[in-house]
Amino acid sequence: MSLAFAPAPIRTVQARTAPSLSAAPAHASAPLRSVPADVSQPTAAAEAAARSPRVRAVPEGTEARGFVLYVGIDEAKALADGTTLHRIVEALRTLTAEVSPSAETYAAVALAPEGAGGRDVDVVRLALQDPSALAKQREGQGVRDDADRHPNGVIIDISRKRVLLDGEAAGLTYKEFELLQYLVLREGRTIDRHELIDNLWDADDEAPSERTIDVHVRRLRSKLAHYQDIVRTVRGVGYRFDRHADVSIRQASTPSPDLY
Repeated sequence: MSLAFAPAPIRTVQARTAPSLSAAPAHASAPLRSVPADVSQPTAAAEAAARSPRVRAVPEGTEARGFVLYVGIDEAKALADGTTLHRIVEALRTLTAEVSPSAETYAAVALAPEGAGGRDVDVVRLALQDPSALAKQREGQGVRDDADRHPNGVIIDISRKRVLLDGEAAGLTYKEFELLQYLVLREGRTIDRHELIDNLWDADDEAPSERTIDVHVRRLRSKLAHYQDIVRTVRGVGYRFDRHADVSIRQASTPSPDLY
């Protein structure tokens, strides 16, 4: 399960009446008694499960593997409710473990500039690249898919994780786009190879060598074709993104997740 929440200082969604979310005890104060099970009758838990709503049908050929619960609340609101963001996350994790011990959880933090405004939950969904939230934002801004089609130039669309060259998709791999995005969001600054390794490869992954970084950059530049000079090599140091007049960068109103 992926849990996302928004910290201060952003101003966003509900959780106004939630009490302090310390983990509840797993037992009652009264002594427990052993009761013989009547296997001829369905248990209360089974009846409750049968009555509970099921997940809506998924497309053919796919299967549900989990869900995302977006929680919108900043630190000030949590404090006013007598709790903290950390306690809310831990309470939700505890509840999940009690309901389904085999479930795995992962919590991610959504950040926004101070004073960004908006509903907390909307900020969270945009920061974490929720597809429906991004589509709604584009619709509100009057951005259409066919608006991407123009005869010349580069569109680096961070919110939709794609690059268009003269209206055609560049076909970057996930790691190639991550590399380009990292450089783009630090426009004009030379990034050394060690910084790229530290930030684009997880600790669990086998750390690449500096030569491997050079290979990734070479493949990225090859796919950028005649626009490859937007990724410049700074000899002996690393790489830098240089924006040209024919380069357009699009992103959601909230920061990219790799700026956390």
